[in-house]
Amino acid sequence: MDVEKIRSEFPILNREVAGRRLVYLDNSATSQTPGRVVDAIVDMYTCHKANVHRGVHTLSQEATDMQERSRRRISEYINAAESAEVIFTRGTTEAINLVASSFGSLLPDGGEIILTVMEHHANIVPWQLLAQRKGMTLRVVDIDERGDLRLDQYESLFNERTCMAAFTHVSNVLGTVNPVKQMIATAHSHGVPVLVDGAQASPHLRINVRDLDADFYVFSSHKMYGPAGVGILYGKRELLEKMPPYQGGGEMISHVTFQHTTYAELPFKFEAGTPDFVDIAAFDKALDFIAETGIENIEAQEHKLLVAATAGLADVPGLTIYGTSDHKSAVISFNVEGIHNYDLGMLLDKQGVAVRTGHHCAQPLMERLGIPGTVRASFAVYNTLDEVDKFLAALRRAVEIFR
Repeated sequence: MDVEKIRSEFPILNREVAGRRLVYLDNSATSQTPGRVVDAIVDMYTCHKANVHRGVHTLSQEATDMQERSRRRISEYINAAESAEVIFTRGTTEAINLVASSFGSLLPDGGEIILTVMEHHANIVPWQLLAQRKGMTLRVVDIDERGDLRLDQYESLFNERTCMAAFTHVSNVLGTVNPVKQMIATAHSHGVPVLVDGAQASPHLRINVRDLDADFYVFSSHKMYGPAGVGILYGKRELLEKMPPYQGGGEMISHVTFQHTTYAELPFKFEAGTPDFVDIAAFDKALDFIAETGIENIEAQEHKLLVAATAGLADVPGLTIYGTSDHKSAVISFNVEGIHNYDLGMLLDKQGVAVRTGHHCAQPLMERLGIPGTVRASFAVYNTLDEVDKFLAALRRAVEIFR
């Protein structure tokens, strides 16, 4: 794999920050976008812009075809049974809210929902809101000292009141890759449906929703080298058909009178209003990039970077890494004793290294770890071992300032 050729598709990587070549290590928050995706956005706006599914004229038909081609590509990417099981949203967060609101309305009052302590706020708050409306209880799975879920505890939480389980595929803080296929099978053995938050998995791992037997799987374009503002909800047809619409408006209807409304077939029942058809169409080009690069090649390159960075951080006095699972994605969260994570992040930025600091929208996990936040470095396929070295050198200089 020619990493330099890959990097040439990302002009932003040639930017200078603080007089140095940018080292971008905030990929868990959002990945950068290759030129082909930007070109697709420009082409859509300049040559094909028209509302989708609503016109017989040429531009509308072209825009519709381009949006629906992306839907088919996404369906193939995750191995859905059909493209109608792919719903477009504004992001992973909206996709989870859609399920919690719509599917959640079908769950029994007083039921129990199983979550994990490593969840992003987006996979906590929507279930809390549902629980408040329906008198439900949230049950939370803990982690061990390495950041692996306690599967024995997970299995013990199921009982006759359990009606839903929702958990992340990959932790955005710890990098832990959870055994979601096993966890789904456990839930299904109790008759419990499952939502998997795949926001941190979909850019790095091969996703096969039918092999996982996921009931719902959600992720975002902007973490997969694609445009911002596009999210994906996969749901099994039989579940989506039972669910009431999440929003009302145009496109999600079949027939409207003031007395009664009938709803469109899947997937349009859940896509009220004009979608972000420009960015949805451009997401197709991001999937081209992933396909041409090869998801296994992406995973291998990122693992190499993870190993090198982890080894280098071990030499920094007073540094603690949070998340040391044997099954880990290319994310490293750490603190250095006596130095606030925000201060470290600022000093790294002054040397051209972009990392994330804070609680990473995972405050319950931070409370579990007994810390206010971390520095997080997260890698993508376009990062290099030379950038790992620059990151480590910048970190050592930053630490020396506080010593």
